Amino acid sequence: MNKLTRDDLLSLEAYATCRDQFRRDVMTHKACRQIQLGEHIRLLFEDRLTMQYQIQEMLRVERIFEADAIQEELDTYNPLIPDGNNWKATMMIEYSDVDERRKALSELIGVERKLWIRVNGYEPVYAIADEDLERDNDEKTSSVHFLRFELPSKVMKSVMNAKTGVRMGVDHPGYYVDMDMPDQSRIALLKDLNR
Repeated sequence: MNKLTRDDLLSLEAYATCRDQFRRDVMTHKACRQIQLGEHIRLLFEDRLTMQYQIQEMLRVERIFEADAIQEELDTYNPLIPDGNNWKATMMIEYSDVDERRKALSELIGVERKLWIRVNGYEPVYAIADEDLERDNDEKTSSVHFLRFELPSKVMKSVMNAKTGVRMGVDHPGYYVDMDMPDQSRIALLKDLNR
């Protein structure tokens, strides 16, 4: 997948004029790229458009316009764009109650490495988590993780077959899910893979 460059970004002024429409377009795009795994884990599968939006919003909020600072944002978010043989996702552990969330994060240490995707006929592909920095410790895990599902070529070829089912889940002792990937999500994620 093509990484973003400064040429792909709008100036703060230009972004302000189209932000509302761009945001609506991105939210529509994200809708089929979000998957709920059980009650408390949500995945957002990232791509070039979701990262372009994230960078534009960061530049806007932080009022960033210097070339070096813009490049820092690009360097931060470009690694979350799929490379053509993988899926990349932001994982969010969500509890509305603060005390319940604190307790869950202490019980779910390592959950980010227990997420998997399985194409029928193949072994599960487990997530590679938080390659940029550690987000858990001996006491708790973070509520946000960044995941990469590296798909072997034979699995990639199989998943591109419209008749091939894809399952996904979590097999952590404190959180178990085993479900079919929604069809609309599987179809959207096919665009992240080299053909």
